[in-house]
Amino acid sequence: VQLQASGGGMVQAGGSLRLSCAASGRTFSSYTKGWFRQAPGKEREFVAAIGWSGGTYYSDSVKGRFTISRDNAKSTVYLQMNSLKPEDTAVYYCAAYRVITSEIRRSPSYKYWGQGTLVTVSS
Repeated sequence: VQLQASGGGMVQAGGSLRLSCAASGRTFSSYTKGWFRQAPGKEREFVAAIGWSGGTYYSDSVKGRFTISRDNAKSTVYLQMNSLKPEDTAVYYCAAYRVITSEIRRSPSYKYWGQGTLVTVSS
């Protein structure tokens, strides 16, 4: 499975962006898909995930502002980001694999990763 993330850019605080992650491979629809981010000088952190059955999970820092969704027909997962804050500035990575619910927030649980897309939020 190869993942290609896109949609990053620069936006002012309060603005919105939508990230996309397109995948190759027939098994993508059966995988849990996640978004992680890494800010300069910080560790990679969990942002959101959508399980193979459609259940969604969010970090407390983005809950209510970000929405993860998927289009299995297009083998694509999306991250709609609203009400962006400067602290959302980071490189955003998509990831996929067979992940059990209890491990869904842990980056080592995911085998396949996209290349990252930079999101910069100015104040």
